[in-house]
Amino acid sequence: MAQDRIVDAYDFSAIEARWRDFWSERGFFQTDTSAREGTYYYLNMFPYPSGYLHVGHGRNYIIGDLITRVKIMRGLQVLNPMGWDAFGLPAENAAIENNTHPWTFTQKNIDNAKEQFRIWGVQFDWNRELATCLPDYYKWTQWLFVQLYKAGLAYKKKATVNYCPTCDTVLANEQVVGGVCERCDTPPEPRDLEQWFFKITNYAQRLLDDLSTLEKWPDNVVKMQENWIGRSEGAEVTFVAETGDPITVFTTRPDTLWGATFMVLAPEHPLVDKLATDAQREAIATYRDQAARASEIDRLSTDREKTGVFTGGYAQNPVNGEKVPVWIADYVLMTYGTGAIMAVPAHDERDFAFAIKFGLPIIPVIDRTDGLAKSVVFPGSVDADFAHRLDALHIDYERQPLGDLGEGLFVTMHGEAQIDKYVEVMRENLAPGNWNEIVGARWLFVFNDTVLELDGTASDREILARCKAIYPPVGKNRTVMEMLNGLSFYRNVLFHAEYGTMIHSGEFTGTPGDRAKADVSQWLETKNIGRATINFRLHDWLISRQRYWGAPIPMIHCEKCGQVPVPEDQLPVLLPETEFIGKMGLADIPGYADTTCPECGGPAKRDTDTMDTFVDSSWYYLRYINPQDATRAFARSDVDHWLPVDQYVGGVEHAILHLLYARFITKALYDMGHVGFTEPFARLFTQGMVCHTAYKCPDHGWLYPKEVSSGATTCPKCGKDLDISSFKMSKSKRNVVDPKDIVDHYGADTERLYTMFMGPPDRDIDWTDEGIRGAFRFLNRVWTLIISSLDQLGAVGTKANTAELDESALSLWRRVHRTIKKVSEDIEERFSFNTAVAAIMELFNELSPYTSGGTVDAALLREAIDALVLILSPFTPFVCEELWQRTGHTDSILEQPWPSYEDAALEQDTVEIPVQVNGKLRARITVPAAVAVDAAALKDAALANERIQAELAGKNLIKAIAIPGKMVSLVVK
Repeated sequence: MAQDRIVDAYDFSAIEARWRDFWSERGFFQTDTSAREGTYYYLNMFPYPSGYLHVGHGRNYIIGDLITRVKIMRGLQVLNPMGWDAFGLPAENAAIENNTHPWTFTQKNIDNAKEQFRIWGVQFDWNRELATCLPDYYKWTQWLFVQLYKAGLAYKKKATVNYCPTCDTVLANEQVVGGVCERCDTPPEPRDLEQWFFKITNYAQRLLDDLSTLEKWPDNVVKMQENWIGRSEGAEVTFVAETGDPITVFTTRPDTLWGATFMVLAPEHPLVDKLATDAQREAIATYRDQAARASEIDRLSTDREKTGVFTGGYAQNPVNGEKVPVWIADYVLMTYGTGAIMAVPAHDERDFAFAIKFGLPIIPVIDRTDGLAKSVVFPGSVDADFAHRLDALHIDYERQPLGDLGEGLFVTMHGEAQIDKYVEVMRENLAPGNWNEIVGARWLFVFNDTVLELDGTASDREILARCKAIYPPVGKNRTVMEMLNGLSFYRNVLFHAEYGTMIHSGEFTGTPGDRAKADVSQWLETKNIGRATINFRLHDWLISRQRYWGAPIPMIHCEKCGQVPVPEDQLPVLLPETEFIGKMGLADIPGYADTTCPECGGPAKRDTDTMDTFVDSSWYYLRYINPQDATRAFARSDVDHWLPVDQYVGGVEHAILHLLYARFITKALYDMGHVGFTEPFARLFTQGMVCHTAYKCPDHGWLYPKEVSSGATTCPKCGKDLDISSFKMSKSKRNVVDPKDIVDHYGADTERLYTMFMGPPDRDIDWTDEGIRGAFRFLNRVWTLIISSLDQLGAVGTKANTAELDESALSLWRRVHRTIKKVSEDIEERFSFNTAVAAIMELFNELSPYTSGGTVDAALLREAIDALVLILSPFTPFVCEELWQRTGHTDSILEQPWPSYEDAALEQDTVEIPVQVNGKLRARITVPAAVAVDAAALKDAALANERIQAELAGKNLIKAIAIPGKMVSLVVK
């Protein structure tokens, strides 16, 4: 029996040392890119080499290594390369912090990362290693820039940009997160600078349309890109200022034009100075200064209180001729749309808040779709029997206090019929010297002598004047809506943004919502005051950076010839080797800019900006195919075969940065004839983050977990209560787990197994000490079982004869093949590595008692243990290679085919069927598979069950329904 054998301990250190360099020495992960059949391109997003790797970083790379090993065992020619996103602010800022040159710091971190990969057993084709900071790479980044320039897709212009004073460089809008620099958390400042842009907006529609082809991308990433591209269908409409100047606005809701009661310009809009009256100039100047100090992200924040200043000027609403005031406000940007908006406060939440704050008219022009209307009946405004009249009309109301005035009726109506009845009874019962309003689905004000409708600014003024005359305290309000907004009961009906039937809109009144936009847009064109158009939120990609550590922009500025690209045979423009003095740009290096014009030979100046690091990463997946080619960036014949990348893995934080830019560059290269495909990544997986408990003391800041005793909630230094939460691992919060500690105590296989088992890989997960110990215990059990079973194993290659197996052995055989199927699908189709590990553990739990329970079928044990080792090997390659050798194999696991399953093992001998009596579950019966699919036999089996017989005792069976394979339902009396 298995336990008779003396088992040597699981010495993970010795095992992992023995196999650590084996795979690279044997060349299993080296790729022949000339192969044209059976190829598979797996790619991890390459890392910034700006620090040490922790266990959280390992998740991404262990996933890649796991998939690659399976694909190699599938017999595919697998490309899994690695490189370094080495340029840019992350590396440069880290070098400054460590008082070293970026290259020195970068190379050190690359060496550290490569050693960590080696320790983890994570393999790559290192013959294809690249680093974006090396001239043999950035030569081709500069070549890419020149191609885009020649195609009219790169241009320079003066623009207001986000400038980070701490990083001392420009930031793209996408790099300002939550109103601060994503790198250093400093609020950026707006500055006007000459900058280089890539014309990504030329591709906005294609980038949007082609998202529908990315069926193997996560839905949330596709949605994030859709929102960032931000396609809006609407109309451009021209208002005319009283100065005679046109003010063009874009609106997605041309059907609301009749409700545009004011306009708002960006503070920087060129018309502001012409519209400004003398009385407003000082206020405008002060406001402009304030706006200039705010970042675009801050200005667009929905959480900020709305601010603005009246210019003193007016424009004419072209659809109704009304004179509307023109304001400036910082939530309107010159870089978005036309720098001017029409404000429709009745149907836009932001405009509503602005109008309420500044007392601007609010006129509803779109009917509600739910028919909801409200009214407040003040005490004394009707007789005492009014509530009974509402009861008779089946109109809902509640009695609520109205401060010192007493108790009022808060009325809710639904639909025109109720509203009409209410208006009629109110007109009959309204006491002299009062009024009553109906708001929501109707906008009526009942006075003793008339009923007025809030249908324009004139009626707004008349209604408010009448109300003030009746009840002077409302005189503090500047508009009817401001008055109504004082009652919280009304606030959910004062504005809405739904599409509905047009009201108060001249000849379009009554136009249904499904036709309104199109009909109004067409009418605008016939009147020559507007046109239907499409707008995008996406802006051109700002790629200029004023820092040293980046690829120099290959452009020359000549007074005679203008902007001239560096000839391709003169690339790369080398980054000058110089003493690094911290925050510096190429403009700070004496003599760097001095050159000659390649066209006229005269004196000229090099561009002193470097490229955004996202340019480097926008095309690196192409360079891996031909990384040593000194004559071209890549060979089209090779990239057209290997691309798109079959599987791309990285963080969701790159959804609207790297992933969007890479898609744009691929499409641009396709249009220029350099590649034959339009999408770079066929399948995308975004892994979740690894989190760990972090401890913060109000006095001592962040503490290392090892400083806090297990279960403690107070600071060991001062005794104060700790803020204990789980966060993404980060050095700043001192909650990183060093992989060296884990590998030293438990081994790399244990870390790999736990990393894959601790939760769904697309979700954030918490790292726990108990979890890593559990993974270690499991590998010890696997080791012990297999080593102790060596004497019982059949010959290498033998398979079980199922005809000779008893029921226990047959159950194990089925479990083996069902596990192979599940693990294969979980890894390759579902990326559900945690459930794959769980299935392997279940197989082990069934195998374990079999090896010690008496007579063992040697062939079955061989088949089961070989399968266990093979399917576990991508997760824990070190120990599995060792066990593979210990069980008599002479070749590597990577030379084995991935195991296949027997279809016969998937067939079930028995099936569990629920039995209901009068709709309630009363029993579950286990029947042979043949019975489960036979309705009559299934019914008989249910009726023969003891629990069901007891349930039926003394009752009449009215009906018995058997649904084959599903359930049995019995009806009794």
